[in-house]
Amino acid sequence: MRVWSDLPVGRVVRLDVDADAVALSLDPLPPGAPAILTYRPGLAELLDDARTVAGLVASVLRELDAAALALFPAWLPGAAGIDGPGGAGLRAVRSLALRRASSGEHYGPFLAELAERALAGGPSGFPPEVRAAGLARVLAGSYGRSAAAVLVHVPDGLGAGAQEVFVAGCEWLAQRAKAGVWLTGAPLDAVDRVPAVRPRLTTGPAGTGAPAARSRPSGAPAAGPGAPGEARTSGAQAGGAQGGGGRLGYPAIAGRPHPGSAAELALEAALARCAWASGRAWNQTYLPHPLAAPIRLDLLWERERCVVEIDGPDHRGAAKFAADRERDVLLQIDGYAVLRFLDVQVLTDIETVLRRIAQFLRGRRGTEG
Repeated sequence: MRVWSDLPVGRVVRLDVDADAVALSLDPLPPGAPAILTYRPGLAELLDDARTVAGLVASVLRELDAAALALFPAWLPGAAGIDGPGGAGLRAVRSLALRRASSGEHYGPFLAELAERALAGGPSGFPPEVRAAGLARVLAGSYGRSAAAVLVHVPDGLGAGAQEVFVAGCEWLAQRAKAGVWLTGAPLDAVDRVPAVRPRLTTGPAGTGAPAARSRPSGAPAAGPGAPGEARTSGAQAGGAQGGGGRLGYPAIAGRPHPGSAAELALEAALARCAWASGRAWNQTYLPHPLAAPIRLDLLWERERCVVEIDGPDHRGAAKFAADRERDVLLQIDGYAVLRFLDVQVLTDIETVLRRIAQFLRGRRGTEG
């Protein structure tokens, strides 16, 4: 068996493991692994996109592009204070991008255009080959990783012709982007050139089998925007194990709400107006035991030992539900309270959510104001 850091990049392989176990093992992103994004195309969309290799590639590149734009400025050091194209904003990010490219592997004109589009929008003028390589480098750099990989969930119902186009598109992406393309889900019976590998998964807080000893938190928020947090989904699945704006999921960045989670963004916007909410840290990693798998916390007040979790639809599945209960127990043993809210509750009744968090924090602080 291979660990995530040993899986190949630059080629297509099939993961011979359960898809639910894979999802749990990637939350948070394993140390040493590439920056792993999750692509979940629906059958109808895939059949439409996969009529040609070029169509499939264009669809995936749109998703990767949207993720890179949403993660700005994590991949561009020095751009954190630039939030719009007004004034010298565009010139500033362009200068920062060219400076970054001059000392690394990035292609300067592409990185500069991407930085400008992160502020002002608009389509890319570069060909697919340049975009694939550039986006893979940007996404890897967002998490301080040396490479990127896309975990593709193959839907049921692809015919022989669609399977061939699908695999050819995945091979194009792997080769041009120098990224891993790892397949899970439905088998591809009509294509026999994709080798199977079996990664060694660590699932759940006690995934290594180590005894549940005294838990310890990760401490202060991880340094810098590139520190990995959890993965959330980018579209219909936002609020689940990954977050974003279509069919692509990507990890959160430690220290900030996930840009693809409407609930996290809404809660942070509300908390930013509350004096009592100081001391919070988003998407932190928590280690129950030195030999155990780390877990990722949506929102943490470490001094008050308060954890807030925002649960999307994926938390209702059996595997995720069981993992949530296990991690809650470990946190409670160490003196943490876990306050769970549905993402729909955050979006529709945020005042109740704020009131309950405030009540708990004030109780822990021994104050009423």
